[in-house]
Amino acid sequence: MQTLFVTATGTDVGKTYTTLQLIQAFSRRKLRIGICKPIETGVVDTPVDATVLLKTCQSVNPAFESLTPTDITAYTFSLPAAPFCADTQQIIRIGTILEKIDELAQSCDLLIVEGAGGLMVPITRDFMMIDLAKKLNAKILLVTPSRLGCINETLLSIEALKSREIDFDWCVNLFEDKDDFPKVTQPFYDAVYPGWWSVQEGLERYTDRYLSLFS
Repeated sequence: MQTLFVTATGTDVGKTYTTLQLIQAFSRRKLRIGICKPIETGVVDTPVDATVLLKTCQSVNPAFESLTPTDITAYTFSLPAAPFCADTQQIIRIGTILEKIDELAQSCDLLIVEGAGGLMVPITRDFMMIDLAKKLNAKILLVTPSRLGCINETLLSIEALKSREIDFDWCVNLFEDKDDFPKVTQPFYDAVYPGWWSVQEGLERYTDRYLSLFS
């Protein structure tokens, strides 16, 4: 079993959208795909992201059919904030998150774990989302935005991953300001990262490349 950790430069960048595409893409390659959303905040009744992720996962992996959205999360909180802030009773235990991930991993060939917010979002006072990715020894896919200002966000996130010696790939979700992207952002990526790719156009190549690492 392999683990792929999907993260982003921040919130509302496109982690869930990208993860949904990944579930479908990997399942087309005959893998049993599993999904985990370890922590979801801003939950009123049912965790929204976990619900849509699980529904897609259930369509390709019968082993997840009996699960509910809360079964693929370790913690949910009502406050729409970073987990440490949303966890007003300080109940989060990293061990519980790891146990949940290990439990779900038993029912799939590849478990996709979707983080919350960006890399430096605090889960506890001194344990960030990037630390969870590192502890899992997972492959990382960093999703970056296409809006004005995204170069700075992307470079900062890349530096954070490199500083912890984490193996990663990254892509652009062409959504916000996508009409201006070719003029205000793409020239830099073309010059410095000529191999950059977008969720919309490079996902199939990425899944093939990912699988080639384990063939």
